[in-house]
Amino acid sequence: MAQRDYVSRGRTPQKKKPDGKKRGKAQAKNTQRPPIPVVRLIIVVLLLVGFGVFLFSIKDNASSTVDTNITRPVAPTEEALPELPKEEWEYIRTLPGYEVEVDVAEQQKSDKRYLMQCASFRTRAQAEEMKAKIAFQGLEALIRHSSGENGDWFRVILGPFESKRDAEKAKHSLRKVNIATCQIWYWNL
Repeated sequence: MAQRDYVSRGRTPQKKKPDGKKRGKAQAKNTQRPPIPVVRLIIVVLLLVGFGVFLFSIKDNASSTVDTNITRPVAPTEEALPELPKEEWEYIRTLPGYEVEVDVAEQQKSDKRYLMQCASFRTRAQAEEMKAKIAFQGLEALIRHSSGENGDWFRVILGPFESKRDAEKAKHSLRKVNIATCQIWYWNL
């Protein structure tokens, strides 16, 4: 099957333009340029000049007499205001000598110590990186190697802590730098 050219399909053959001598009346009208809107331009300029003359003529005609018989409301004098009441607050005198006594039970020291494990890695390099992040927070971490059925693991731990409160304090300081995987356990190493 032969290829067909669908791009040129449907186009009519273009006619040659006639010479300038053989123009008809319809073609002569279409080729003339529209006259320049000189009349419109003159009207716009005259309107602008007229408006400027009008503004110039009325600038000196403004009346300078101002109506000075304006009534203003009379402000009350100071004598018409009531006296401010003297406020006395009792707490101002009582607070400086007042002390609050709070009974705080002593924390019982437990015989257990706590550790905090923050991560467990397969490679020592990853564990060292985590240890460095923790060191930037002012805490000292240890890396413990453990091997078992799952292979070798490197645990990043902190501690021992004497109380769970100390361990929680360290955990919160690590959370500020997006280390949120720490868990607190009893020290059993």
